[in-house]
Amino acid sequence: MWNPEVETMSRPAVEELQRRRLQDVVSRAYDNVAFYRRRMEAKGVTPRDIRSPADLSKLPFTTKQDMRNTYPYGLLAVPVKNIRRFHSSSGTTGKPTAVAYTDSDLAVWAEVLARTLSAGGLKRGSVFQVAVNYGLFTGGLGMHYAAEKVGASVIPASSGNTARQIMLMQDFGTTAMVSTPSYALHLAEAMETMGVRPQDLALSSIFCGAEAWSDGMRREIEASFGVKAYDVYGLSEIIGPGVSCDCHVQDGLHIQEDHFYPEVIDPETGEILPDGEIGELVLTTLTKEGMPMLRYRTRDLTALDRTPCPCGRTQIRMKRVVGRSDDMLIIRGVNIFPSQVESVLLGMGTTAPHYQLIVDREGNLDTLTVMVEMTGDLAGSLNGSADKLEKKIQGELKSVLGLKAVVRLVEPRTIARSEGKAKRVIDKRVI
Repeated sequence: MWNPEVETMSRPAVEELQRRRLQDVVSRAYDNVAFYRRRMEAKGVTPRDIRSPADLSKLPFTTKQDMRNTYPYGLLAVPVKNIRRFHSSSGTTGKPTAVAYTDSDLAVWAEVLARTLSAGGLKRGSVFQVAVNYGLFTGGLGMHYAAEKVGASVIPASSGNTARQIMLMQDFGTTAMVSTPSYALHLAEAMETMGVRPQDLALSSIFCGAEAWSDGMRREIEASFGVKAYDVYGLSEIIGPGVSCDCHVQDGLHIQEDHFYPEVIDPETGEILPDGEIGELVLTTLTKEGMPMLRYRTRDLTALDRTPCPCGRTQIRMKRVVGRSDDMLIIRGVNIFPSQVESVLLGMGTTAPHYQLIVDREGNLDTLTVMVEMTGDLAGSLNGSADKLEKKIQGELKSVLGLKAVVRLVEPRTIARSEGKAKRVIDKRVI
């Protein structure tokens, strides 16, 4: 455990710390960010009205669109000269979102990620390979500086160039790695093609994040590498990776509550949901200086769990993200998440863990086709006749989704691989 004094803090102490820090961040946002001052005045709220987290519902939400509308400096709470680093989303549609960090913010980021990496076994003497993108994306630099803080030796490989990634793992004796879960599977597949056995590597843990992934995907990664795979959650709008993380128990992700206050709301009504109910995660930064976030709607769907964890950490846990409210597909009135399809396929265990959802429209009816990749052995055993297995998968999907989908088995390695986030959905409907 990196910081046991904080990570095992008593619940009354945690709540008192949150209360004081919440009052401070709301006052700073009101005094220094015109956007928040206008929003609070419109609701008739002042910082004096926010005495504890129980008063958070009085505050307005912040959304990604708000960040786009105020891009790049509109949410800064300090002068630009006090900002040490900027990060940004890719901005593939419209304006990107920009985030800013003071020296203190960067120190907090390194601290919460140091806790994350330590929970997965990283320590002084570890060799840590960063196989996610550097640059405006928060993953690469965030992981890099946190691993150095822990005392590990860092290989800044960045994303892509799979053959080189494997060579570095062999030559430098990589003991831990960070990547997206889909890229971890791609690496395992490439290793098999190159004749590199997992037992020939020094790897002992893999950290995965940046996209939703199921327990089935975790088991697939762990089986492929023979190591534990740890879930890392975060988002650039809040700080980057490090908002919450797995421990060795792997039963929910511990939220770094001394810096981030979580709520779960009904994504339709905005009402706060009780613990255990799946809804949209809302986060408030308690210590962020450069760009504080009040009640930021993450769009990630999860539930909160306050029961004690066997690892000894007292922080509240969030269930693994099941999807995003804005990634939800509505097909013939049925709500579908790609993670549901993934869970079915990996639960059956007869195909490769690579799939793609094709959504189209025939006349006035939406259609769903699930392309599922076969393993080499499966493709050979079917002898060109896949109808029976396709119908079996189709039946399993219908029982889970409540919707009939066409299933098409495709040859090995025909679904495009990604060096970052996998493209799971192709929506061809004309809206």
